[in-house]
Amino acid sequence: MKSTKDIAALLDEPACEHNKKEKSGCAKPKPGASAGGCAFDGAQIALLPIADVAHIVHGPIACAGSSWDNRGTRSSGADLYRIGMTTDLTEQDIVMGRSEKRLFHAIKQAIDSYHPPAVFIYNTCVPALVGDDINAVCKSAQERWGVPVVPIDSAGFYGTKNLGNRIAGDAMVNHVIGTRDPDPLPLTVQRAEIKIHDVNLIGEYNIAGEFWHVLPLFDELGLRILCTLSGDARFREVQTMHKAEVNMMVCSKAMVNVARKLQQKYGTPWFEGSYYGITDTSQSLRDFAKVLNDADLTERTEALILREETRIRKELEPWKARLKGKRVLLFTGGVKSWSVISALQDLGMVVVATGTKKSTEEDKARIRELMGEDTVMIDDGSPRALLKIVHDYKADILIAGGRNMYTALKAKVPFLDINQEREFGYEGYQGMLELVRQLALTIESPVWEAVRAPAPWKVKNKEKDLFKSPHPNLIMPDCPVRHPAGECKSAPGGFVPEGEGAHALESAALNVIKEVNNG
Repeated sequence: MKSTKDIAALLDEPACEHNKKEKSGCAKPKPGASAGGCAFDGAQIALLPIADVAHIVHGPIACAGSSWDNRGTRSSGADLYRIGMTTDLTEQDIVMGRSEKRLFHAIKQAIDSYHPPAVFIYNTCVPALVGDDINAVCKSAQERWGVPVVPIDSAGFYGTKNLGNRIAGDAMVNHVIGTRDPDPLPLTVQRAEIKIHDVNLIGEYNIAGEFWHVLPLFDELGLRILCTLSGDARFREVQTMHKAEVNMMVCSKAMVNVARKLQQKYGTPWFEGSYYGITDTSQSLRDFAKVLNDADLTERTEALILREETRIRKELEPWKARLKGKRVLLFTGGVKSWSVISALQDLGMVVVATGTKKSTEEDKARIRELMGEDTVMIDDGSPRALLKIVHDYKADILIAGGRNMYTALKAKVPFLDINQEREFGYEGYQGMLELVRQLALTIESPVWEAVRAPAPWKVKNKEKDLFKSPHPNLIMPDCPVRHPAGECKSAPGGFVPEGEGAHALESAALNVIKEVNNG
């Protein structure tokens, strides 16, 4: 179990802009608001995309939850990460003191059944409270079976989801990174005219396989990705991260401590970037060339950017005409709170407000740079607050996470999922085409006109009500139009032909009356 000192050390992150602010392991709860994920949740989702590792949750079955595919990350091969494994602790295990024994046997079963290159153990609240020594159990299991067993002490009560991300990153730096050198570059991919550079991406999770849109650009430029921590990663790749020439931090809210510690320990420089939108994708590629200080790479990068931007802007033109001027409420967090703004502005859309609940001070500074000092930043994600902004700012669409979907749909507002549950990848130049397609399909869907219109039976009843008289004795029983009884000149059947009589009706009105009578 981590001490108060250990938790304070993790919260003290010099690489964060807001490091001088008051820090607390647990966020202060707000009545009626969701608390968000715990430290265990943050640690697990940060490392779960490492696809060939056996991930064991040491705790009651509820902590494992529905772990099969609980994050929309994709793998190009191994899929062991999708199998939920847990020690399933019960009251009897706690009372009888056999939880450590169950963990030891769970590690054995995972190794015998799946033969993974490594096993990750996630500590949770219950074993942490009873004092299970998971470090000793992992060490003993590793000596017994010769497979790396990595303890990740991430009890939920330690703090927030963000703290759990840092705990996971800290475990990788302390137990995994630096334990193996990269494989030699295969002769088949070596090019005499191009120098190959080794790089890492930290905080890239390959949601919906979106990083595969960007990967071919790296291959063309001669940038070998040693590891993406942790999307579509393998254990052997994480081991080699210390040999990279530069690290790119994709989501600083999650694992900025990894980038900082790799710089301190191995001297690896790092920068922060994004692959959402044309502008940010191009800038991130330029930043790689700049930090690597390779003139030839810089020249080839500019040529690639020119080619790709020309191609994608041409393909986006028909879509931009349909989306230009549309107003967007963006409620997400972290890197997406500013990187998606850039993507939407590339399309000519107007972002009326953006969510900053999970954003750092640096993220907020970037938002102001993109949207101006007077921009609206939302910290309250309650349905009432979101719908008020939709109404006040006349937003055409709400872009947010899955938990806000039903808020939007009940209010009959177009909704697009941008968080980890989505099934479409939006990164890179090619990802922009998918983003613009989904935006257009969502906003222009005929369902919105249908659900916003009055229900047919309400319209029908309303038309009937138009011809109800408060004085039935003054109305001819066979005539649907109000008039004094002696003035009726209706045709047979109670209808007044167009142009005939003192109360002649429009032909359209006649059709309505006929429909009402027939109904």
